[in-house]
Amino acid sequence: MWKDSLRVEAYGTVDELNSSIGIVRVLNSETQGGNKQAGQLEDELRWVQNKLFDVGSILATAPGQTFRNMPQVMANDVTRLEKMIDRCQKTLEPLKEFILPGGGKVSSFLHQARTICRRAERLCVALSKTEPVDPQIIKFINRLSDTLFVLARWVAKTQGEPEFLWERNVAKNST
Repeated sequence: MWKDSLRVEAYGTVDELNSSIGIVRVLNSETQGGNKQAGQLEDELRWVQNKLFDVGSILATAPGQTFRNMPQVMANDVTRLEKMIDRCQKTLEPLKEFILPGGGKVSSFLHQARTICRRAERLCVALSKTEPVDPQIIKFINRLSDTLFVLARWVAKTQGEPEFLWERNVAKNST
């Protein structure tokens, strides 16, 4: 398989996403000490990284092939992401404007991971138009990007960091 094939691009981007979440975990351990929220984030992101290895493994397997103990992405994995979103959103104010990625280190890198996740989703969708892709993978990646966005907001709130809202026409006002 060529290195520029959609399949390789898809699982390579999932690997990049996994690496970016690893950076978030390191920053989380350095900046938060041992508080409850840091522990929750660590547990959830470690689970996400393991699921991303499953996704990458599945995507790296040629269509129609299987192997012993082949990992799966199941509907309950998507449900776990949705429950994570719901838990975090309970403490967040509803959005009225777009958020500029930023704030603290952990939330900023979560926003970056979200954008990588969106790219992985686009590649998986493109791949699904030419080769079979388990629909649960696409659903999981889609919900993961939403989860990363909500986690970025939740981390900013729990760490007392600002959220910067998009200001319309701000460039017109500056000289």
